[in-house]
Amino acid sequence: MRILVSNDDGYFSPGIAILAERLATLGEVTVVAPERDRSGASNSLTLDRPLMVRTAGNGFRYVNGTPTDCVHLALTGLLAAPPDVVVSGINFGANMGDDTIYSGTVAAATEGFLFGLPSIAVSLASKAGRHFDTAAAVAVHLVQRFGRAPIGQPVLLNINVPDLALEELGELEVTRLGRRHRAEGVVKMATPRGEAFWIGAAGEAQDAGPGTDFHAVAAGRVSVTPLQVDLTFPAQLPLVKSWLAK
Repeated sequence: MRILVSNDDGYFSPGIAILAERLATLGEVTVVAPERDRSGASNSLTLDRPLMVRTAGNGFRYVNGTPTDCVHLALTGLLAAPPDVVVSGINFGANMGDDTIYSGTVAAATEGFLFGLPSIAVSLASKAGRHFDTAAAVAVHLVQRFGRAPIGQPVLLNINVPDLALEELGELEVTRLGRRHRAEGVVKMATPRGEAFWIGAAGEAQDAGPGTDFHAVAAGRVSVTPLQVDLTFPAQLPLVKSWLAK
């Protein structure tokens, strides 16, 4: 099995190191990741400058671009043969609900999905970062399942793993995305060049009932959410047609 690994935390992150190490037990692993932390980059491509690909001492390749750049370059020029699966992560922190819109971790997996490959984004749902090994074990389990029982069509799975020891982890639960409250206000700072701003923290979970990713992770279970890329709002098609006809 050929496995492409990427992330948004950078090629030096502890999450990608343990992910690549554990996935190497299943086949040939190639790592192509950003040269620095690109969290929040979403699905952006770098089109205003050339991209450089370098190789670290551990064999990981790193790019002066976004997570999407990394997977796109790998699939269109760096790899001699396409991978069987794309795995992005392990992200340091959750990617649930609205987070998925901004997430570079999810974006890297999405690029694989757009190329017709089964792709998963794996996040450790904690900022403590105690159990990357648990999230890696979940990733290995899912990649093994792809090999043993192909799902039959391209799939994009968003995985959020509670920060627990493996023996304390609950079952995998198929979920939908929840929703957060609106984000907190910006943080203002005075600098020698004038006023500066930090984007405020994400809001608390609002739609977090049974069946959501938030609910599963809070209960100690692994959230598995199938995602799609089509942003069409089918229920509003008649509304907009009617509005335009007025």
